[in-house]
Parts: sequence; C-alpha cells; structure tokens
Amino acid sequence: MPDSLPAPLRPSPRTQPMHLSQILTSETISLANTASSKKKVLEEASSLLSGGSRDTPEEAIYERLLERERLGSTGVGHGVALPHARIKGLSAPRGAFLQLTEGADFDAIDNAPVDLVFALIVPEETTQEHLQLLALLAAVFSNAALRDKLRHSASSNEIPDLFDQTELAQSSA
Repeated sequence: MPDSLPAPLRPSPRTQPMHLSQILTSETISLANTASSKKKVLEEASSLLSGGSRDTPEEAIYERLLERERLGSTGVGHGVALPHARIKGLSAPRGAFLQLTEGADFDAIDNAPVDLVFALIVPEETTQEHLQLLALLAAVFSNAALRDKLRHSASSNEIPDLFDQTELAQSSA
C-alpha cells in the first residue's frame, strides 16, 4: 500500500511531461540582446530568471550558473548554450531565452560563438526533472529549422510557440 509508506518513500504521482513554454514567459525572453561575453550573458540570464524576486536573487542565480559553467562549458554547439543550475528554495523550474545580436565565446564543443541561449534553473531537489528538461532542450535545439527561426524572430510572443511546435513535431515523429 503506497499510502502507508512515509512521505519520502511514497511513489510520487505521475505528472505530465513539462513543456518549455510552461517555464518561459515573455518577461524571460530577450531578443536582440547585446551581451557579448559569457559573463555578461550569464548576468543577463540571471536577471531574467530572478524577475526581481527576493526569494531567488539575481546574484545567487548568477553564482550558481557560473559555478556550473566552471565544471564545463554549457555551449552545446551550433551556436547554442544551455546554462543551468539547481537553486535552493526555488519552487518550480524557470527558463530564460536570449537571442544575441553577436555570438559570444562560450567555449562551446564546436568552438563556434553562441548566439542562442536557453538558461534553466530548477529546484535543488529535482534532479530527475532537471535531467529531463536538459534532454528536452538538447533535443529541441538539435532542430536546425528551429534554430534558424529563433535567430530571426522579432517577437518574444512567438518564441514559446516555436518551442511548442518543435516539441509537438518531435513527439509525433
């Protein structure tokens, strides 16, 4: 009987898969961003992810993203970086998308400059969800047509729809 188990041992209820559009808002999207270095990109992403919240201050997010980046670059190739971190006290995943006007050196695996950045923060205790979101991001950004559309998008309102369309196309393939 699952209900008789202590809460930490009780199986968690199955949840619907998370979609990128659920963790991204127009306030966490920055198009034509002029950040030109990894440090500045992480600062910009931290600002977007904090949203001025006192429970997740921008400086704390920046430090965690930088800490993760020191372990190894999150530049995954094709002009894409996926900086990510787990944050103590965060209640739900948050995402930020930056479209850079010029590529920034991110020490990417293909040595190409990065001009598309999806930054992700998740609650500290959600290891599995963190890995699932990273896998989803990697799969979505492997789509060359999406990368092209994101590079040429002029409206932050269409960015979540582009992610949804790509996710839907991949799930039905």
